[in-house]
Amino acid sequence: MVYLLKFGASFVLPPGIFIILFWGLSWYAWHIKARKLAYLLASLTFCLYILSTSWFSGILVSSLEDQYNPPILANGDVIIMLGGGATSDTPDVSGKGELCSIPANRLLTAVRLQKKLQIPIILSGGQVYKDSGKEAEIARRMLLDLGVADREILIEGKSINTRENAEFSARLIREYHFQKPILVTSAYHMPRAVLNFRQQGVAVIPYPTDYVENKHRIFHYNELAPSAMALGYTETALQEYLRYAVTKYLHY
Repeated sequence: MVYLLKFGASFVLPPGIFIILFWGLSWYAWHIKARKLAYLLASLTFCLYILSTSWFSGILVSSLEDQYNPPILANGDVIIMLGGGATSDTPDVSGKGELCSIPANRLLTAVRLQKKLQIPIILSGGQVYKDSGKEAEIARRMLLDLGVADREILIEGKSINTRENAEFSARLIREYHFQKPILVTSAYHMPRAVLNFRQQGVAVIPYPTDYVENKHRIFHYNELAPSAMALGYTETALQEYLRYAVTKYLHY
């Protein structure tokens, strides 16, 4: 009963309520003999519905996340953690500014690897917008709070996208003569990140984290309920595919 109520509620809130309204408009167009308009509205509504389901977003996201798996035995001489957003003035335990949830998950994996391997961490990420936080600096403060020695932390605080993450991190890798960098980023982001580093002449050891989907998915009818979160993941996956193509063919 609980799952059924959740399924029904998804059609009361956006985007479900708009899907119902658009279906109603398509039916009305059919009723007044505007058949071409009815077909168009119904087709667009169906596309919006499919894109808004976690069943479809899960397929897209999994196709990215499954391209790389963490190595069973991680063996490297430096960890590279990519940023992914930060606030500048929100209160935190030891100062102001926090990492957003995605880079916070990446940091959790990076610090555990650092504790296990006892190797340095390169924190890559600058201030993307005027009102956003300086990602690498905020991550550094958090690492210090978690007991990572300052001498083990290298800052790359200028990059504002993945291409610059790779470009500026590659300079540090060459400066410090690292040979086996371990790349930590979200699993869905890893294919594009690896490509960017490859274009900089750096072969990384992928260590994906921040997974969205289970490796072995079990279908439930609630995956057919529309939700803004699922639509957001669909957009994220489609953006990754588009940006991968731009990176690969336009080298940007």
